[in-house]
Formats: sequence, structure tokens, C-alpha cells
Amino acid sequence: MTEKRVQFDFDARFANGGGVQGQDFRLDIEGNDISDDALAAYVIGDLRLLMVSEMRILNKKIIEERHKRSASTSTIEPNDTAHFVDLSHDIESGMVTYKGLPAPLICDHLSREQSRSHYAPGTEFQIGRIEMVSNTGTYIDAPFHRYADGADLTQLILSGIADLPGTVVRITGSGERAIDWTAFAASEIRGRAVLVNCGWDRHWRTDQYFEEHPHLTEKAALYLRDQGAALVGIDSFNIDDVSGNTRPVHSVLLGGGIPIVEHMTRLGDLPVDGFRFWAVPPKISKMGSFPVRAHARIDKGS
Repeated sequence: MTEKRVQFDFDARFANGGGVQGQDFRLDIEGNDISDDALAAYVIGDLRLLMVSEMRILNKKIIEERHKRSASTSTIEPNDTAHFVDLSHDIESGMVTYKGLPAPLICDHLSREQSRSHYAPGTEFQIGRIEMVSNTGTYIDAPFHRYADGADLTQLILSGIADLPGTVVRITGSGERAIDWTAFAASEIRGRAVLVNCGWDRHWRTDQYFEEHPHLTEKAALYLRDQGAALVGIDSFNIDDVSGNTRPVHSVLLGGGIPIVEHMTRLGDLPVDGFRFWAVPPKISKMGSFPVRAHARIDKGS
């Protein structure tokens, strides 16, 4: 079924004087329409407006657009009790994750054909070999990536990168590259994996992926740190603006002990909440980044 949203202006007046207006608001709706009274009730409730004496809904129109607060109907992997969503890109030989960094080389260390001389007839094995930089594919950044005295991969606490309650913040459809703190103000943050869904993964393995990508602002990073985020992920080329030579978002989050997961995918297949998140790397000493099989579990009924 095609998802619908309503776009509208509003003008609220308060019983004790004053008022507030809004233009071009958009809201998910069920079905094909919503009454002005029901829409007014949503606005008053969502904005927690008190003592509203009059709420006028203006310039209302129904548009076809993906819901921002609901799960996708995309195919996901089921089991008896939950659905799992893989949030990681495949790592392939020769692919470029970050311009200027070498692509991985994936090959046989011992091929199946070569192994036949070591084993009984009908028995064969393959041993693979990979040469790559640690920032390849979908990867996690530990504090050591930014700070020499920060926790490396061996020091990441499992409770901070596994089985975390998750929150998706949808930025898809925004015309702004910079994602400020206000984008997170309506979301549950404390103790959660906060995953920023920009939809930029649609450009993966294209030149567009590296140009004009969405990113967080320093104020957004400070807000997430101060609100107690456990981990922050994004489906974009970098969580920072790379046009300059500073990386304030990495600095703030990793300085606060908050791991970062970059180059994610399929965040649009997750609901806004009601899921658990994992991004566990191998335990490698003195390394601050490494690929992860980032994934989420959506419990039935969520």
C-alpha cells in the first residue's frame, strides 16, 4: 500500500494570550485523509502545547511519501521469534570505501585445488587472505581511532556495542546536508544506538557517494553526547563534514567514549524504535577501526 503523509500550516492561539504558527509541517497518516480536528489534536499533543484556545489548520494537502515513524515492508530475514536486518555493505576485492585509501585485496592463501595435495581424496579446503585498511566497508570507530589514549577495539565493552536498544532518526528527503541537534530533539537518546537514516547508501559504489554527503554538526554531536547516546551510526560517507581538515563530530563523540559506525545501509528497513542493535568488531590490539557485521533484531510485535 502506498504510504501517505499530510502537509499543512497551522496557527495556534492560547487562552492566556499569544500564539504559535508553523508552515509546511508533514505528518504520517493512516489511510488517505485526516480531519482538521484530528490533525489539530496531533499537533497539540506532539508539541505539548498547553491552554490552546484555537487551532486553525491551513493549506492542508495529502501527499504520497514514505512514513518517517514506521517500519518498511521490505523483505527481512525471519526466525521463530524475531526479524533480523543486515545493516552492512558487502566487502569485495577492489571496492573503494573512502577515496585516497586503498581498496581491499581478497584472494586465496590456499586454494581448493592446492589443498587437494594435502588431504585425502574428496577432502579440500580454502584458506582466504585479505589485505585492507581498517576503514573498509561498514566499520566501527573506537576512541583510539581519534585519541592515542582512547579505548582500542579490545577495550570496547560488549554492553556498549551489542544488544543495544536502538533509535532511528530519519533525515531522508531533507534538502540540508548539515544535520543539526534539533533533528534529534524528539527522539529517545539515552543509552541507545542512535542510527541516522539519510538514505545516502543508495549512492554506494558510485562517484556521488563521495560528494556533498549528509553529515552531523558539532552541535548535534554535543547534544548526542550530553543526552547519553551509547553509539551513533550513519548511512553516509562520513559522519563529519570532510570539506575541511577538522573532524569535530568524531572528536566529540569518540572523546566522550561513544563509538561511531559509518557506511551503514538498509536503515530504512528499521522502525524508529522497538529493535536491538549489534556492531561488534574482532578484538585487535592498538587498532581504532574495523569492519563489523552491523545488524538489528526487530522483535515480533514491535
